[in-house]
Amino acid sequence: MQSKDNPVTHPACGCETGESHRHALGVDPEIKAANLRRLRRIEGQIRGLQRMIEEDRYCAEILVQISAAQESLRAVGRGLMKNHLQHCAATTFREGSREEADAMAAELLDLIYKHSR
Repeated sequence: MQSKDNPVTHPACGCETGESHRHALGVDPEIKAANLRRLRRIEGQIRGLQRMIEEDRYCAEILVQISAAQESLRAVGRGLMKNHLQHCAATTFREGSREEADAMAAELLDLIYKHSR
């Protein structure tokens, strides 16, 4: 039985499963730092968008900045997807059971569908 103090390690990829969600193990500190920097930059872009709306800026200018923020988020998502494919998915397909591989394939299809919208 799993608990907050006693997480269960997912056998196929090494991710910990807690009470409500899984946690990645062995995350490359450089990738994590880069993602956090990107997200902080995106946070600044969003604050800039808020200021633009408060200042009644021209709609077209705001829409261009919204597109830039969306592309920045997509870039973070692509990096996370790459890491997930190289680490969790590859390990699951290589070392997991048939059921775990099927579950990972379903998860990947769902992620690809959601990420491509």
